[in-house]
Amino acid sequence: VQLQASGGGLVQAGGSLRLSCAASGSDFSIDVMGWYRQAPGKQRELVATITSGGNTNYADSVKGRFTISRDNAKNTVYLQMNSLKPEDTAVYYCNADVWAIAPMNYWGQGTQVTVSS
Repeated sequence: VQLQASGGGLVQAGGSLRLSCAASGSDFSIDVMGWYRQAPGKQRELVATITSGGNTNYADSVKGRFTISRDNAKNTVYLQMNSLKPEDTAVYYCNADVWAIAPMNYWGQGTQVTVSS
């Protein structure tokens, strides 16, 4: 299984971006999908997660500004980011709990989000 993230870029504070992450492969199912981020000099942190049933969880720092969603038919997770702040600048990684032959956890390659003040 491979996760391919896209949608990062440079945006001014207050702007919006939408990240996408598609899982590809064969004979698998996905439980939880999520987004994490890592800013320079900091540890990777949770941004948001969503279960296959649509239950969501957000970091306090993004609640009310970011929305996670998924299209189960396309094995794709999205992160709509609004009201972006400079402190949202980071590399954003998608993550998925996948069941194929056995349960596995996968990471995407990361996409850079830069918010200028």
